[in-house]
Amino acid sequence: MSAVPASSFDPVKIGIVSVSDRASTGVYEDKGLPALQDWLGRALKNPITFEPRLIPDEQARISQTLIELVDAGCSLVLTTGGTGPALRDVTPEATLAVAHKEMPGFGEQMRQISLRFVPTAILSRQVAVIRDRALILNLPGQPKAIAETLEGLKNADGSQAVPGIFAAVPYCIDLIGGPYLQTDDEVCKAFRPKSALRPAAG
Repeated sequence: MSAVPASSFDPVKIGIVSVSDRASTGVYEDKGLPALQDWLGRALKNPITFEPRLIPDEQARISQTLIELVDAGCSLVLTTGGTGPALRDVTPEATLAVAHKEMPGFGEQMRQISLRFVPTAILSRQVAVIRDRALILNLPGQPKAIAETLEGLKNADGSQAVPGIFAAVPYCIDLIGGPYLQTDDEVCKAFRPKSALRPAAG
């Protein structure tokens, strides 16, 4: 069976934001943006235009960046960093400040996944919100944790042990009027009700 050309899938614009005082000033190399871009590039079959931003832990700057990305047509905005309890961790506050709707299930599931590895996962404060026709998700700061929370955890036989949050993202974006996201099932199988499925392209 021949591969379906990418042109048959809806194009999507995705904002990726790494929030870090030190990385944004060049003290160390940012690993959040490459991790997000790599995972999304593997998980989605759609043609993707990335809008990357590397910014410091400043609440007003984060909120302004999120608004700009949504206004620029991003259907999905993913942030990494700044979600712990430290004084400079203000990404959740900045995200909630621009929200039209909160989507608490995403943060709950991210913490459930991370608790499989470390008890300090209860200190994470990731939130998810909708602004206009965009879904904004706060993700953990480490590349390994980013992949785990998006993809979920698999058993030794390859079956899904804990669903990742991205399985619910395409249908959420359907419901808010965004593009139809097609996932690579090998990376992350999206779930949609049968009534929301498009016929297979090709």
